[in-house]
Amino acid sequence: MLPYTVNFKVSARTLTGALNAHNKAAVDWGWQGLIAYGCHSLVVVIDSNTAQTLQVLEKHKADVVKVKWARENYHHNIGSPYSLRLASADVNGKIIVWDVAAGIAQCEIQEHAKPIQDVQWLWNQDASRDLLLAIHPPNYIVLWNADTGTKLWKKSYADNILSFSFDPFDPSHLTLLTSEGIVFISDFSPSKPPSGPGKKVYISSPHSSPAHSKVAAATGAKKALNKVKILITQEKPRNHMLLLYPREILILDLEVNQTVGVIAIERTGVPFLQVIPCFQRDCLFCLHENGCITLRVRRSYNSIFTTSSEEPDPDPVQELTYDLRSQCDAIRVTKTVRPFSMVCCPVNENAAALIVSDGRVMIWELKSAVCSRNSRNSSSGVSPLYSPVSFCGIPVGVLQNKLPDLSLDNMIGQSAVAGEEHPKSPILQEVHLKFLLTGLLSGLPSPHFAIRMCPPLTTKNIKVYQPLLAVGTSNGSVLVYHLTSGLLHKELSIHSCEVKGIEWTSLTGFLSFATSTPNNMGLVRNELQLVDLPTGRSIAFRGERGNDESPIEMIKVSHLKQYLAVVFKDKPLELWDVRTCTILREMSKNFPAITALEWSPSHNLKSLRKKQLATREAMARQTVVSDTELSVVESSVISLLQEAESKSELSQNISAREHFVFTDNDGQVYHLTVEGNSVKDSARIPPDGSMGSITCIAWKGDTLVLGDMDGNLNFWDLKGRVSRGIPTHRSWVRKIRFAPGKGNQKLIAMYNDGAEVWDTKEVQMVSSLRSGRNVTFRILDVDWCTSDKVILASDDGCIRVLEMSMKSTCFRMDEQELTEPVWCPYLLVPRASLALKAFLLHQPWNGRYSLDVSHIDYPENEEIKNLLQEQLNSLSNDIKKLLLDPEFTLLQRCLLVSRLYGDESELHFWTVAAHYLHSLSQERAASTTAARAPAPRDRVNNPLDICYDILCENAYFQKFQLERVNLQEVKRSTYDHTRKCTDQLLLLGQTDRAVQLLLETSAENQHYYCDSLKACLVTTVTSSGPSQSTIKLVATNMIANGKLAEGVQLLCLIDKAADACRYLQTYGEWNRAAWLAKVRLNSEECADVLKRWVDHLCSPQVNQKSKALLVLLSLGCFSSVAETLHSMRYFDRAALFVEACLKYGAIEKLIAAIYADYARSLKNLGFKQGAVLFASKAGAAGRDLLNELESPKQELTAQ
Repeated sequence: MLPYTVNFKVSARTLTGALNAHNKAAVDWGWQGLIAYGCHSLVVVIDSNTAQTLQVLEKHKADVVKVKWARENYHHNIGSPYSLRLASADVNGKIIVWDVAAGIAQCEIQEHAKPIQDVQWLWNQDASRDLLLAIHPPNYIVLWNADTGTKLWKKSYADNILSFSFDPFDPSHLTLLTSEGIVFISDFSPSKPPSGPGKKVYISSPHSSPAHSKVAAATGAKKALNKVKILITQEKPRNHMLLLYPREILILDLEVNQTVGVIAIERTGVPFLQVIPCFQRDCLFCLHENGCITLRVRRSYNSIFTTSSEEPDPDPVQELTYDLRSQCDAIRVTKTVRPFSMVCCPVNENAAALIVSDGRVMIWELKSAVCSRNSRNSSSGVSPLYSPVSFCGIPVGVLQNKLPDLSLDNMIGQSAVAGEEHPKSPILQEVHLKFLLTGLLSGLPSPHFAIRMCPPLTTKNIKVYQPLLAVGTSNGSVLVYHLTSGLLHKELSIHSCEVKGIEWTSLTGFLSFATSTPNNMGLVRNELQLVDLPTGRSIAFRGERGNDESPIEMIKVSHLKQYLAVVFKDKPLELWDVRTCTILREMSKNFPAITALEWSPSHNLKSLRKKQLATREAMARQTVVSDTELSVVESSVISLLQEAESKSELSQNISAREHFVFTDNDGQVYHLTVEGNSVKDSARIPPDGSMGSITCIAWKGDTLVLGDMDGNLNFWDLKGRVSRGIPTHRSWVRKIRFAPGKGNQKLIAMYNDGAEVWDTKEVQMVSSLRSGRNVTFRILDVDWCTSDKVILASDDGCIRVLEMSMKSTCFRMDEQELTEPVWCPYLLVPRASLALKAFLLHQPWNGRYSLDVSHIDYPENEEIKNLLQEQLNSLSNDIKKLLLDPEFTLLQRCLLVSRLYGDESELHFWTVAAHYLHSLSQERAASTTAARAPAPRDRVNNPLDICYDILCENAYFQKFQLERVNLQEVKRSTYDHTRKCTDQLLLLGQTDRAVQLLLETSAENQHYYCDSLKACLVTTVTSSGPSQSTIKLVATNMIANGKLAEGVQLLCLIDKAADACRYLQTYGEWNRAAWLAKVRLNSEECADVLKRWVDHLCSPQVNQKSKALLVLLSLGCFSSVAETLHSMRYFDRAALFVEACLKYGAIEKLIAAIYADYARSLKNLGFKQGAVLFASKAGAAGRDLLNELESPKQELTAQ
């Protein structure tokens, strides 16, 4: 038989450990459901559902400081498929953009050699998704094309920039946090750098009373800034910003630069580390210094909560208040273990992951539980949270399955606007939220490590073999890892001090030894344990021995796992029998001191087996003959044979003879034989003059290799009786080991500064690794994993399994062996992931709801079909139940699938579409019923959440704006603030309140006269016709002369808000015009203004068609939406939208063309069944395509 090596599929991988202080903020949770975080210079990617490591990216030469997933808010098709793109930045200023699935660096970017402070993908461009904005210290922001690595522009600022944040409502607004204060930039654009230095704002110090924490514009109160940790502008109502201090979070309203809310921690509370605002509901995830994550939900002020005995508060909203609704358990914080940072799931916002400095990742999920009415604790004073009426955008049917924990907006309803009652309907269920730990990933403990791979795979053990790696740690425990999955198999706490070495005695057991720190006599406590892996039982191998003796230097188990040699520092060698745990020989005092020892692979087991068989037969025969009755029952014969066998096993004289060699301090080589309990000294070889003090020996076949203190390797060919010395010039040879596998003569040598792989047949070096030269880490221990892969343990706390070349490589994610299946359609080839999406969306097929792909006509190869089925099988049972529910409508299905795929643009599109299609059908139903039926309250009771801002219903939007102005008014402290409030009140049409504020102006103020006149004007303006024309003339003159805001205000006074909007649009104030239209105009006029805005958004220079689509949806222009989608070639979305509209009777034209184009795109995906379905729906337009699709079938039948 030819010598061949069986390689169990162990892919190259890295087991990671504790993190570095630089990695603190390097974590991100992508829309695809994967979490990436930095661990030293590596980037680790894990799946948030199953908490499995999917990928470890290795290319950075320095510690990683930031990681960011690319956003998914674009339309996905064959040209721009679902792909895993990640940017990571390090301390040396290098940014790498990765294709995570393939483990390849797509592009590398370098500007300066200083740590990158912050990096973000631009999310608003419909045209380009490759733009990456980065802060290069000390004060540059640079925009990069992350596909090509080209620099688009660079801009410097006066102060050092610490971080930045985009306004989630307006992509042209960017906020920088600098060492001196905050800089607002309002003209950010990808095409050119911002002009000018931006508007600078200093923050005065926070104080217990919020009145003191006003923002003073450029006054120089900057001493307080060193306490501000981070700023975030992603607060949900537009133009709000969060400032995080250790003991409080301030909520700023940027329109008046004033604090409108404070979340403070009571005196005994734990300080904040981080805050993440949610999009779907007005909630904050906060991380505290003890690793506890809390969820705070904004309080809604409703008359429903005041009991009858109390006086209702005349001016309810004094402040934005966030109530603590849920918190998770804290972690034990020590010097080395502390929380680093938290990330929140961007798709569902119902889970947070905590990254701990020791390499743990804890995934906490929010779960909602319906609580009974009477159990509610009325004394808590916190208003109840209600579950929303709708699920996946549409009120739930009676028979419909519901999954409330799907996402945050399906768990809790909106917080109502002040002064508006909750409908007291029986549908509203009160819910409680709680955190549940659903995933935990722990890293390796901190080094030092001792590693040992289990015995190699052979033809005999192939059925039971598991590639296990034992890792001894500095705290005395031994971790056993399964290397096909990379998961921890067992953790055994065996020793009380650092584990120094491990030797396997079988596939399921090992010996490990640990030594305590020496006392002043140089004596230690030696612990040598024999561990049985399946049961976890461990016994002290040397019994009572081990206290106050010389430290063990090494243990070596013989090749047949019969004998164990224990070598001490200043004490003679001990020889033990591994099978019986008995000592065979303790050498005499004059025995030479040992520097290196190795057992020989040769033994006399074969001749012994023959002898053993003969004995066994004889014993069996003898026993049977001596039996008085000759009625030989079979079972007794068997038991006798077994007895004989056990006797022969135990009888000491049948032990195979084995040999070992060792060297003493002078370099003399001794050869000893052990058989049973006799130890014979058989030969001595004088020292080789060219070698220094020998430190290690390895022996395999006919090759013996010695390594010494000076870095020389000496290769002995025992058959040919020749030796060759090779100087490696690499200092002390720490360890040498032969690779497993018959005839495999490769060897790994470990030095102080790295490792080398040698081929001993050719006496040639195969590969080399040097710390400081090719890698940044130092190597602590080495071993072979399989015949062609090595294992390196390094001082960055990682253990790497590498190819023989020892080049660090990332693996392809689809080659991974995972213990649990992972739902991640991003890992499929583009055609397959899009076909899978179509399969999920267009249920039922042929009238059947099914998640079985096998009966679908998908002519791609079988392997892809199997991958699709694996993906479907990995979905949770709850999700499967929803997908198979016939009551689950198309709109809900679209929303659910966009969540499953983490598709940001689809999620927003379908949320708005579902809301407005449903409310339109409600209105129609109401208008067709008898005229006496009251108008539906559904639109106001269940409005689109305010996070959609300008897309909300007008009535709800107006209420929200009024509440906001009331809050600003309560908080005003200077004349400027009062003036801003007055302006807002006038635009909102609240003239009486505005007049009151105008009359407050003190006589000393320079604006006293103007304000008094303005108050008179506002009160008299509605009287006569001529005054209106005069005011209109004055207003147009003001606008023409550059006083736009004042002119608009005057036009609003005389109810000419439509003209005001037109002027605002002419002067490019599109957002302001849309705001004014929503709060002042009736629906027809408002729709005109917004339609002009849509045309502007669709123009090529603005190119924000996806936003335009949402505005059209909010106006109910469904056929325009379908047309626009079709013209943008979003055929899949257009076809689904048309289908949804037909169910609601909301569209008449263009249907056939859209269906035909969609059928063509499905045909390109290879999804024939879907193509036939839509071609037949398209009628005449799809006839040719239908014939084309069906013709191959006819040909087949003809043949």
